[in-house]
Amino acid sequence: MSNHKIVSMSEAVDFIKQGDWLALGGMTLYRRPVAFVNELVKKKVTGINLMTFTAGYESDLLVGSDSINAVRSCYFGLESLGLAPMYTKKHHQIEIIEETEATLAFGLKAKLAGLSFMPVHALKGTDILHVRPDLKTISCPYTDQSYVAVPAIDVDIAVIHAVKADSQGNCSLYGEYCMDKELALAAKKVIITAEQIVETSELEEVDIMAESVDVVVVAPTGAHPTSCYPLYPVDYEYLLEYVKQCNTRN
Repeated sequence: MSNHKIVSMSEAVDFIKQGDWLALGGMTLYRRPVAFVNELVKKKVTGINLMTFTAGYESDLLVGSDSINAVRSCYFGLESLGLAPMYTKKHHQIEIIEETEATLAFGLKAKLAGLSFMPVHALKGTDILHVRPDLKTISCPYTDQSYVAVPAIDVDIAVIHAVKADSQGNCSLYGEYCMDKELALAAKKVIITAEQIVETSELEEVDIMAESVDVVVVAPTGAHPTSCYPLYPVDYEYLLEYVKQCNTRN
């Protein structure tokens, strides 16, 4: 098996620099790149700008370690366990770019299309326009319609946790795609952490192709305590203890 793109977790984390916009794959408590974030915290990388469709436990670790300068996400919490405890305590220290599912989705769509913005009907008349001065109302040159222009989202590095990957970067996500396929195409660099490194022939399907991937890291149980279907579920006992410990900190 060729190790063309396989690196250690430490080497992969070295890609992240102060000021980068870092996108984390997965969604809420499902298939999050936790092992990567743990190494990022261990190396004390700071000044990171975080972009994630939904922020959960992994993002809360970054907030708790004072690694985050700015965040753009439409949700920050632990689902049934409530709001993310460190984000709740420290959100006032972070620049928050207000997002909705639509602004994130269309911002990435504009990036993938090579456009500076994407026109959207859905945001007209909403309060998002009051907190996002970069969202502009524009007129259609062909009709009397008006739209909200959602600017393209720039992503420096995307980190996505996969169930299986080969040494070249082809990988299988086994569903729960969230926006991982789009992130892999939009980001300037893509890091895949994977439960297993296998031969290409052992990949039942390829959700992200090698051409989009820069490096691959083997990370067994790399999403824990979030889930990684079909290998393991969310570890709610672990997360309950995490919330308890956070709430007892000053």
